[in-house]
Amino acid sequence: MMIIVKSSISGNEIPMATMRIETMLGDTAIAVHPDYVRYMQPSDWPEGPTHHRRPNVTDYSQRNSGQRLWHRDWCISRQLWWGHRIPAYRVSFRNGHPKNQKADSHTMWVSGRCYQEALEKAAAQLNVNEEHLELTQDDDVLDTWFSSALFPFAVHGWPSQTDDLDRFYPSTLLETGHDIIFFWVARMVMMGQKLTGRLPFKEVYLHSMVRDAHGRKMSKSLGNVIDPVDVIQGASLEDLHARLEGNLLDPAEKERSRRGQAADYPRGIPECGTDALRFTLCTYKAQGEDVNLDVNTVQTYRFFCNKIWNAALFTLNALPDNFEPSPMSEMLADCSIMDRWILSRLSDTTAKINDGFQGYDFPIVTSAIHKFWVQNLCDVYLESIKLSLRADDHRARVSRNVLHTCVDAGLRLISPFMPYLSEEIFQRLPRRPEQEEPSICVAPYPNTEEFPMFDGSLEERVALSLDIVNRIRSIQKEFGIPKLSGHIVCNNDDLGGVLSQLCPTMATLSRCRMLQMTNQEPDRCLATTVASNCALFVEMEDIDVPRVLERLQAKLAKMNTGLKKIEAQRSMDSYEEKVPQNIREKHDQQMEVLQADSARLGAAVAMLKMAR
Repeated sequence: MMIIVKSSISGNEIPMATMRIETMLGDTAIAVHPDYVRYMQPSDWPEGPTHHRRPNVTDYSQRNSGQRLWHRDWCISRQLWWGHRIPAYRVSFRNGHPKNQKADSHTMWVSGRCYQEALEKAAAQLNVNEEHLELTQDDDVLDTWFSSALFPFAVHGWPSQTDDLDRFYPSTLLETGHDIIFFWVARMVMMGQKLTGRLPFKEVYLHSMVRDAHGRKMSKSLGNVIDPVDVIQGASLEDLHARLEGNLLDPAEKERSRRGQAADYPRGIPECGTDALRFTLCTYKAQGEDVNLDVNTVQTYRFFCNKIWNAALFTLNALPDNFEPSPMSEMLADCSIMDRWILSRLSDTTAKINDGFQGYDFPIVTSAIHKFWVQNLCDVYLESIKLSLRADDHRARVSRNVLHTCVDAGLRLISPFMPYLSEEIFQRLPRRPEQEEPSICVAPYPNTEEFPMFDGSLEERVALSLDIVNRIRSIQKEFGIPKLSGHIVCNNDDLGGVLSQLCPTMATLSRCRMLQMTNQEPDRCLATTVASNCALFVEMEDIDVPRVLERLQAKLAKMNTGLKKIEAQRSMDSYEEKVPQNIREKHDQQMEVLQADSARLGAAVAMLKMAR
């Protein structure tokens, strides 16, 4: 809304801003005509200066031009519940004193740095003894900007020298947005140095500004404002529409808002929870850049929360009732290759996360956590040990200890982002005898001293085995084979020995019929190179070559048609200028996916033609 102030004397108009009137008047001052009834007398609010949010008004005119000057102590337009209570007192007479018309009208207010100062001021103005007066301090608080300046030390009891002030002030880090560096941060610094002689913090972390999924600034008139409570608890489209009725929007804006909500949230906003929302916000790029918040992304991380819960539930069910975790030194001696691999992944993940926290690179931290839980622990390690956990032998007991170690450490790693989920599981998880922490909030954060088991050479070999697993899955999917039979040929004895031990694991993860090592290239097989010294051979008897080849060629032709269509759009004149950025980004993503799929299908077709 454009705010325009028009003078009734000269007729001139002053454009103020395109923002809410209460915000504008709260932060600055405005000249008004001396005969404007609303501002004729500062005492015309019978319930005190705060209940009607009086603006900070100054009349800048002089009496010789028909104007006069007023001053107000402070702006009280925007307030916080933790703000400083307004030092204004309403004056009244105690019982038994003769009536005083000025006091009984409840319109007399005085200000003071304390009750006694205000009392003395009121007594002097009314020319009565102090014992006849009773003062009631205003319940409201001062403006945000004032309270923010004192917040770092006032919350710890300043000006009293409290234990909290000695312990917690100054702090180390302030997290805030770049748009209030001068409104909050600079004021905190100046007030801290002036009143305490010390800086209130050493570092300032500037977070991103949150926009909608399309990169637009959130606006009520666009209907794209995302209420965090709606993301946490969920809201139907009808609920979102109903809230528009309470906004001061004209009918055209309301209708535009309804259309915007229906386009962005046709099925409403799904319930995602606090932990998923917090984790999502921390996955976005580093400070200074805008965040295009997509509720679908938040829901994706809600599913991630479910995956963590299910992994923890599987772990608890796999542990016997009397399970007591073994010391790390005892556990490492009998670990299998996959046990050592997951512990190495845990060590590497822990190092990356701690490095990310040190540099405030939260996307690195969240990416490492997500990869460990999903790709390493759930998709690989859990699947590889499911069958062995059913036994009650030494091998199963070692795997249970390793699994418990990974879940315990994984919960502690993710607890800063997901405190509710991690605490709930942590309270159910068996503890080692040396673990006495009552809550995950005070449990030690994992570091490489606790988990020094990184083994780069082992990870490279397991990575090769997982590449073989992915090749088998891809062939089974593309060729329509439920379960294939495969052979691995490796001309490196050391690597071949590791792959031989991992053959059962690879067969389990790929869900193939059979997978074995062999010294010679088998006949009647479809070959694919995995590495310079390793190849995978799939038995052709499992493949209906003509049918599969026809189907893949049809899919490849369809993809190539899609690629040509996008390329034609991107080659148009003025494409960069005329096509919106979000559409161009969508085209880029489609192009990338189609190119990758086309290359994959092309390779599969070439393989079949060579083997035919």
